[in-house]
Amino acid sequence: MLSIQAANTPTSILDWLTAQAYLADWMGVLGLGLLAILVYLVTKRVLLVLVRRVVRTSTVKWDDQFLEARVFERAAYLAPVVTVYLGLGLVTGLSDTAVLIIQRMALALMVLAVLLAVGALITAVNAIYETSTLADGKPIKGHLQLAKIFIYVIGTVLIIATLTGQSPLVLMSGVGAMTAVVLLIFRDTILSFVASLQLASYDMVRVGDWIEMPTFGADGDVIDIALHTVKVQNWDKTITTIPTHRLISESFKNWRGMSESGGRRIKRTFYIDTNSIRFLDDDDLDYFERFALLEDYIRTKRRELTEYNATHVQDPEIISNTKRLTNVGTLRAYLVEYLRRHAKVHQGMTQIVRQLEPTPFGLPMQIYCFANDTRWVAYEGIQSDIFDHVLSIAPQFDLRVFQNPSGRDFAGVVSGGAESGATA
Repeated sequence: MLSIQAANTPTSILDWLTAQAYLADWMGVLGLGLLAILVYLVTKRVLLVLVRRVVRTSTVKWDDQFLEARVFERAAYLAPVVTVYLGLGLVTGLSDTAVLIIQRMALALMVLAVLLAVGALITAVNAIYETSTLADGKPIKGHLQLAKIFIYVIGTVLIIATLTGQSPLVLMSGVGAMTAVVLLIFRDTILSFVASLQLASYDMVRVGDWIEMPTFGADGDVIDIALHTVKVQNWDKTITTIPTHRLISESFKNWRGMSESGGRRIKRTFYIDTNSIRFLDDDDLDYFERFALLEDYIRTKRRELTEYNATHVQDPEIISNTKRLTNVGTLRAYLVEYLRRHAKVHQGMTQIVRQLEPTPFGLPMQIYCFANDTRWVAYEGIQSDIFDHVLSIAPQFDLRVFQNPSGRDFAGVVSGGAESGATA
């Protein structure tokens, strides 16, 4: 009993630990690891909290993006790794192999922490740029993503070189022998990078542009331009993702020119029933001369027609011998003047009211002009107002706007036929 108790005394335990030298060495490593964890917790719970407080209370806004991108959190990973690397010299008794392995692992983790911090920093730089006046619809996200890929590739080579103890140049020379494989792996990245340069150089598309690309079913605003993809938010609020290089290899329509010009085209046709087209007589001319939009036109035409008929017409009693105005031509003149005086029609752009080739549906009359408000809702309102007026004013010229017969039209024909049969 006395011998067992003596073996369990503190002096005996210390003697046993002293005898196990390798265990004492690894206890030092364990203590160093615990110290690294403590350093990380202090960095995260104290220093990062102070940094967040300073950033949020500062007057500048760009530093908030560093918090959003978690730059400081990624940089905090360096603290415990550096602690292990520098404190390893204080642990004595470790074999050279063990020290070398721990040092290489610590260096590799340091490189990894730097890569994560730099990647977050690049993300923050892009966010700062997008909120600045320098952006102006010209994104640099694709270029920054390419830079991030390049940095990650270099960092990966450095990590492998650190762990294996080889020179990075030796590893890079090995990569050179695998050029074909690398090109195959990074084919889309290379194509997308070239496409991004062309899109930026020729200013083909910007964030906020309205583009149409039927191949991908895209019709809406560009919301993001990245290295590999361009995101388009369609008008039904769905998102279409287009490979960046396809914007170069295939055609698409960009409506930016319309927005920048300040005018949005109105091109719409209505059909006149040809059975309602006729010549105007003097009473009609007197009536239309009272229209404010036709007053000058009717007076000018009356004078021209009177002079022409007096000089060239032998028998004015025959209608075909005289030169006369028609109701459809007068309507066209009315609409031309109506567009010229319309407050919402762009007066610096083309305005045409023209007749197209007659069809089985009647005589097409097309209104071609530009609204001076390019916003969608406002544009549709302007277009609707114009055609509300057109369809309402046509009967004043004794013209009928054509439409296919409806059930009501057939009902009228049937009821009229029944009344005629009853009368007979």
